[in-house]
Amino acid sequence: MTKNKSNIVKVSFWERNRKSGGYVLKKKLMDIGVSIARFILLFGLCFLILQPIFNKISVSFMTEADLYSPVVISIPQHFTTENYKMAADVMNYSKGLVNTLVISFTIAVVQIVVCTLVGYGFARFKFPLKSFWFACVMLTILIPPQVISNSLYLHFKFFDILGIIKLIKGVPLNLNGSPVPYYLMSAGCMGLKNGLYIYMIRQFFRNIPNDMEEAAYVDGCNTVRTFFTIMLPEAKPIITSCFLFAFVWQWTDGFYSKMFLGNTTLLSTSLARLVDGLAAYLMRITGVQTSVSVAFSNCILATGVLMLIAPLIILYLFAQRQFVESISASGIKM
Repeated sequence: MTKNKSNIVKVSFWERNRKSGGYVLKKKLMDIGVSIARFILLFGLCFLILQPIFNKISVSFMTEADLYSPVVISIPQHFTTENYKMAADVMNYSKGLVNTLVISFTIAVVQIVVCTLVGYGFARFKFPLKSFWFACVMLTILIPPQVISNSLYLHFKFFDILGIIKLIKGVPLNLNGSPVPYYLMSAGCMGLKNGLYIYMIRQFFRNIPNDMEEAAYVDGCNTVRTFFTIMLPEAKPIITSCFLFAFVWQWTDGFYSKMFLGNTTLLSTSLARLVDGLAAYLMRITGVQTSVSVAFSNCILATGVLMLIAPLIILYLFAQRQFVESISASGIKM
């Protein structure tokens, strides 16, 4: 049995263009133009995002003389790493790094645990005033935390549970200055961005078909077992996304950290006090009271910013694949 092989005749580009009346050439030029425009747009966006970071990296390796030198623009003339040592000493970087890592991780875990339970409840169960309570969740996203800062401060300064603590000790507890208020707020879904996490998790669970739960109920699973064995594994993408968001936002948070964790050395709060502590640090090591120039203060501040975000960049380099996959699977529009 033989097969007839047809000869494939290759037609040149210009021949196809001639037969199409110039359409092939126009389409090719249009595709090239779109590609060039897309490249220019993406390059411009990347430059706008990365250029400030590159400037901070360049400034962080400059001496004070380079900052005022008219010939130095981006490349340091006298390369130095003393700025990083100075910023680390003023910020107490090693201690702040450990404390920030522990608090950011534990707070993120608490937030995601409670937000997953609440989001699942809003997505799957019916209870009285469900729409009202979900509207309250939306209000936690819309209302700035500064609006309720005074109430939170007074609440935890005179903390009591139904008058029981005052009855036993005679006075309420003052929880301010410790991590306890922040953990209590996170456990009560009132922490940083908790309303957003509840909304994201609720939307994810609503997109899962009810047939999966009904099949589990038919097989004899109760509600709790169905949640942990069926629904929770399906929610890994959105839980991963929310956990990374919670960790990063907590890492750079300054409002709640300063309000509740003021006595704890954190990178975000140390960065806010970096410029103020620079003059005292220089006087301590030199023994002479000197004024710090604005340019040098900004140089040390830029160095501190880089030291603050460096762990997050390293985290992203290791977790970028899983993070992108979780974003794609959860359907979040970036």
